[in-house]
Amino acid sequence: MRGEPLEYPEPLIRRVYAYVAYRVGDGHDAEDITSDVFERALRHRDQYDPRRGDPAAWLVGIARRCISDHFSNRIVPVESVPDEPAPGELAADAANRIDLARVLQSLSERDRELIALRYGADLTARQIGELLDLRTNAVEVALHRALQSVRHELEGDPPPAKGELRLAE
Repeated sequence: MRGEPLEYPEPLIRRVYAYVAYRVGDGHDAEDITSDVFERALRHRDQYDPRRGDPAAWLVGIARRCISDHFSNRIVPVESVPDEPAPGELAADAANRIDLARVLQSLSERDRELIALRYGADLTARQIGELLDLRTNAVEVALHRALQSVRHELEGDPPPAKGELRLAE
């Protein structure tokens, strides 16, 4: 075996779950997909190569495939809404989440994936680059632009024109 990727599973489970929940939402689906990820990882742990990245990046790669499988094999009933109270300021939290979800949906699939990998899976730009076969600098620039678009949309400002540089006010 070339390395034991699942030697310390607890932090890996938290990172994978965070990424999956970022992509599909908290709850049973995220738990099921996370379980599928670790089931596949256990079955194929002999294929892990530490030279190609750390265990978290390897598991996120597996998670991406599990999420894709989940959405391609699932019919979602429109009337199914979870009936659970949310902690905190319900109205404000709900409004913020709705705004953020709307803005994230307006992004390209690539930008949504980059944001999920960075903030959901807590991967570095280098790890994301390795996973997506991109240069680290390209990942950083794409993330910056995606986050700038999100920020402008949430603040109600028009995004800067292509090539325009805006300085902080």
